[in-house]
Amino acid sequence: MSDEVLINVTPRETRVAVVESGILQEFFLERANRRGLIGTIIKGKILRVLPGMQAAFVDIGRERSAFLHVSDIVVNPLAAQTSIPPVPEIELDITQLLHEGQEILVQVFKDQLGSKGARLTTQLSIPSRYLVYMPSLGRIGISQRITNEEERERLKNILEAAAPNNGCGFIVRTNGEGVAEQDIIADVQFLLKLWDSVVVRAQTVPVQGVVYEELPLVMRIIRDINASKVSRMRIDSLETYEKVREFALQFVPELAERIEYYEDDHPIYDLYGIEDEIQRSLEPKVYLKSGGSIVIEQTEAMTTIDVNTGGFVGRRNLDETIFKTNLEATQVIGRQLRLRNLGGIIIIDFIDMLDEAHRQEVLRALEKALEKDPVHTSFGQFSSLGLVEVTRKRIRESLEHLLCEPCQSCQGRGYVKSVETVCYEILRDILQQSRTYESKGFLVLAAQSVVDMLLDDESASIAELETLIGKPIKVQVESLYLQDNYDVVML
Repeated sequence: MSDEVLINVTPRETRVAVVESGILQEFFLERANRRGLIGTIIKGKILRVLPGMQAAFVDIGRERSAFLHVSDIVVNPLAAQTSIPPVPEIELDITQLLHEGQEILVQVFKDQLGSKGARLTTQLSIPSRYLVYMPSLGRIGISQRITNEEERERLKNILEAAAPNNGCGFIVRTNGEGVAEQDIIADVQFLLKLWDSVVVRAQTVPVQGVVYEELPLVMRIIRDINASKVSRMRIDSLETYEKVREFALQFVPELAERIEYYEDDHPIYDLYGIEDEIQRSLEPKVYLKSGGSIVIEQTEAMTTIDVNTGGFVGRRNLDETIFKTNLEATQVIGRQLRLRNLGGIIIIDFIDMLDEAHRQEVLRALEKALEKDPVHTSFGQFSSLGLVEVTRKRIRESLEHLLCEPCQSCQGRGYVKSVETVCYEILRDILQQSRTYESKGFLVLAAQSVVDMLLDDESASIAELETLIGKPIKVQVESLYLQDNYDVVML
C-alpha cells in the first residue's frame, strides 16, 4: 500500500489528490455548479438528424445539444418496459433509425469539451464496486487487466450462475480480481435492483429529465479506487468524512478503517506541497531531476511533448546522455498525462537516438509508465521522423481547461503583437483615414507601452506622418487597453 488520498472539501468545490511516495500522481476536481455528466442517463429528444454525418443532435436539457453517432446506437433495453419507441440495431441509415422529435434514453459517456457538446450512447451501463451492468450487452465480460486465466474462468462461472438469463450482460471490473463469490453475487443483486428503479423512473420522467445520475466525486473515488493500494485517506471536512465512512462501511469495508478526519489547522494540501504541484502542472515546462526538461503544449487538435537535455551533460558520451534523458522523460510523461488529464492525440518528440536498442528500451519504459494509467492509453513505434504517437481516451476536460480560461489579451494564442508592430499598424491606420475622411487631426488612444514608443523611438515617424498628411497627431494613454488594443479618433 503506497497511495495516499487527500480530499479537500469546501462548500462549492471538492478536490481529490492521489499521492504516491509523496508525489502527486492524479488530481480530480468537481464544482457544485459544473458537475460532470459522465454516466448520467437522460430521457432526450432528437432535435436534428444529420444523414451526411450519420449522427443526430439530442436535446438533454443542457446549454449545448449533445451528439449521438450511429455507431453508438443499440437496441433500447427499456423498449419492452416503457412507452419509449425502441431503437433498431445498426444496419440501416441513420434516418431509418431516428427521426426528429423522437424520445430516446441516452447516457453521457464523454463530457462537453470546449465548444463541443456531450457525446451520447444508447448502450446504457451502471457500474458498481466490482461489476458493470449493461442491459443490452447479452454476455459476460472480464477486464483485460485481469490476466490470470484461472481467475478469469472463476469469475465467468460465478456470473453465469448468478446473472439472470434475460439478455443482459455484466463486465467484471479490475477491482473484481480475487473477490469472494458472495461479494460478486451481492453486486449482481444490487445492480439488478438499481436497474429496476431505473426502469420505473424512465416511465414517468419528462423529456430532459435525469433517469439515473452518477455518484458525487468522493463516492466515485471510494467505489473505483483499488483499496489494497491505499495506505490512508484523509478528509478535511467532518461532514464529508462521516458520509464517506458510512458509504465505505457498506460498500468497501476493507478501506473504512484507513479513512481519517484531518483536523490540523494547516491546509491539508500543505502536506506534500500539493498546491505548488497543481500550479506547476499548468506550466508548459517540466524539469527532470537530471537537468533536462519536457515541454508540453496543449492545442485543440493535439498535445505535443518535446524532450530536451537542458543542463544535463552526462558522464560518458552524447548517446548515453540522450538515452538517459529519454528514459527519465518517459516516467515524467506518464505521470503528467494522468495529472493534467491530457487526452486525444499526443505526439512525443524524444531526443533523436541512433541506437535501435535504445529506442526499444525507451518504448518499453514508456509502456511501463502508461500501465499505471486507469484511462485507456495506447502508443505506436517511433516514426521515420523520430516521433511517438500516443492516444489517450478523452473523457473529461483537461486540468488546464478546468482551472483556466483563455487569456483576455491573446485570446488563447499564447502571444500578443509586439509594441513595434502595433505602432506601425497605428501609423498605417492614420494614413489610410487621412486619405478617406476629412478631419482636423487625429487622436491615438493606446496602452502605455505603445504610447511610450510612439513618443520616443517612433517620434520621428509621427513627425514625418504629420508633415505628409498636413494634420496634427495627438497621443493619449488609455489605461484599460491591452498592448495590442488601440483606437484612432478623428478630431
